[in-house]
Amino acid sequence: MEIVSSRLSPALEKIFQLSGLNRNGMNTEPMEEKALDVYDVIRSIRDPEKPNTLEELEVVTEKCVEIQELNEDEFLIIIRFSPTVPHCSLATLIGLCIQVKLQRCLPFKHKLEIYISEGTHSTEEDINKQINDKERIAAAMENPNLREIVEQCVAEPDD
Repeated sequence: MEIVSSRLSPALEKIFQLSGLNRNGMNTEPMEEKALDVYDVIRSIRDPEKPNTLEELEVVTEKCVEIQELNEDEFLIIIRFSPTVPHCSLATLIGLCIQVKLQRCLPFKHKLEIYISEGTHSTEEDINKQINDKERIAAAMENPNLREIVEQCVAEPDD
C-alpha cells in the first residue's frame, strides 16, 4: 500500500498544481493573484534617499508578498522586504511607506504584517516591532516632516 501511495502522491501533487487547488480543495490561484495585486501597489514606492523605486532596488520582489485567507472576505498580507544594506538607516521609513500605501490602495479587507527579511538588517527585530505597531505608525504620520517624506515616496509617478 505504501508503494502505491508514494507513486500516487507525486501524481496527485501535479494534478493539484495544474488545477490551482491545494490538498484541502481550496483554490490557490486567487491568493497568487492577490499577491501580485499587492506587489503592483508597493513596487512603485520610491526609495526615501534615491531616485529609484523599491522594485528597481530589489527591496521588494514578487516573492516578498504572501497572502493568507483569514475568512471569506478578509486576508492576511505578509510583506518581507530587504533593505539595500544591512545598516540602512531608513528601513523603518520604508516599512512605513509600504504600510501607508497598502492601507490606502487595497480594495479588500486585510490585516497587514511587514517584516524585514531575516538576516538583511542589523536591527531587524527592533524595526519589525516598530513597523507593526499601530500607535507608532499613527504618531509618525502626525509628524508633518515625516508625513511629507512618506507622501513623496508613495505618490504615483503621474501624481
